[in-house]
Amino acid sequence: MIPRYSRPEMAAIWEPGNRLRIWFEIEAHAAEAMARLGVVPKAAAAAVWARGRGKVRPERVDEIERETRHDVIAFLTALAEEVGEEARFLHQGMTSSDVLDTCLAVQLKEAADLLLAGLDRLLAALARRAQEHKLTLCAGRSHGIHAEPTTFGLKLAGHYAEFARCRARLLHARDEVATCKISGAVGTFANVDPRVEAHVAAKMGLRPEPISTQVIPRDRHAMFFATLAVTASAVERLATEIRHLQRTELREAEEFFHPGQKGSSAMPHKRNPVLAENLTGLARLVRAYALPALEDVVLWHERDISHSSVERVIAPDATLALDFALHRLAGVVEKLVVYPEAMRRNLEALGGLVFSQRVLLALTRAGMSREAAYATVQRNAMQAWHGRGRFLDLLKADAEVRARLGEAGLEALFDLGYHTRHVETIFARVFGARRRGPAGAKTGKPAVGIAEPTPPSTGRRQKARGRASERKPGRNRAAKTGS
Repeated sequence: MIPRYSRPEMAAIWEPGNRLRIWFEIEAHAAEAMARLGVVPKAAAAAVWARGRGKVRPERVDEIERETRHDVIAFLTALAEEVGEEARFLHQGMTSSDVLDTCLAVQLKEAADLLLAGLDRLLAALARRAQEHKLTLCAGRSHGIHAEPTTFGLKLAGHYAEFARCRARLLHARDEVATCKISGAVGTFANVDPRVEAHVAAKMGLRPEPISTQVIPRDRHAMFFATLAVTASAVERLATEIRHLQRTELREAEEFFHPGQKGSSAMPHKRNPVLAENLTGLARLVRAYALPALEDVVLWHERDISHSSVERVIAPDATLALDFALHRLAGVVEKLVVYPEAMRRNLEALGGLVFSQRVLLALTRAGMSREAAYATVQRNAMQAWHGRGRFLDLLKADAEVRARLGEAGLEALFDLGYHTRHVETIFARVFGARRRGPAGAKTGKPAVGIAEPTPPSTGRRQKARGRASERKPGRNRAAKTGS
């Protein structure tokens, strides 16, 4: 992924130096376990840690790989240069995929932690803005056409619930992909004790793969990238809503326009939804990476390497793009400029047509057949649609309607409060009951579908880094603006 759409925290996971560091730890932990089992000398395992940690340079590995045409062999050769004679005890009974697949699992797990932190920031922003606009009335739209009244808070609450589901899915996908393989050439443990795998898994914050071939089964990875794709679609859905609301004809909400920002090189008046449009594009990329991940599931026999080139591209690019998108979207929501007056004005633009269903239902309850009631309401509604009067006035002038409902009865049907009477119920479903705190203050955190599965065991590396998903929302550096 190009630097423009890369946050440093996520980019660091995929840097060559970090990859080689993880490779080293896998090999060193494996040697450590073998030493405990008496397979290799303890002094050799100690030498690996003492002389090899942090010594292998990406440039040297690249130099060797130009001759060997094999990245793991190049790494082991470079490591042997640092460790010395004891390096002959490295990689005992292991195959390259033991290192590659276990490393990818670590990287995907750490990438998922950052994505969870981005989701937490976005969820916090959506919850706050939804509460702020809980009763801000606006037109609900279906097919882009006015339907019935809703509130802007309900719109945001719907997106909150969707991203909460995405978070739960990502937790599951993270758990599923965080598996370790140190089982040898075709996964039979013929030349490496299963206890070595268990030791490496514990140290790397993973769990052992129950059964592998020469590789970890790729259905795990397919699920991971499919989850990223679904999350990207949620990003685009909210971005598209913002783009529509910012249209000149609506102007109900818009992206924050920074001082000094320019919208067009030709037209100085322009204030374009560039961030939301950018998010739409990034979402397309992330979704596109799901298909090759699904195709990677099918490998020949115990393995081939058709998946390898795919994952070298999609693993960093998909996680980088989605990470950037989540933080960009969170920033958009945090600073979103909302125009309640415009929402109300647009809601009333068609003279009350949004109350047509209430009139329809009232007429049926007053004894009119549904077919006749529908035709009567539609006849008057079409007059209002074409600007030939306000809907309520036209209904009052309709003798049959007036006879059945009366003027006062008609006016009562045009009550906006009727459409907000269950908002609190919906918010309670989405954000949970708000428990009473000290002095009767309402407290509580939003919580929809955020149940976490039991995480894999965590080792030294994870304790040192800390789980990004446990950090407070909004603590990560905000993504830069501009498409």
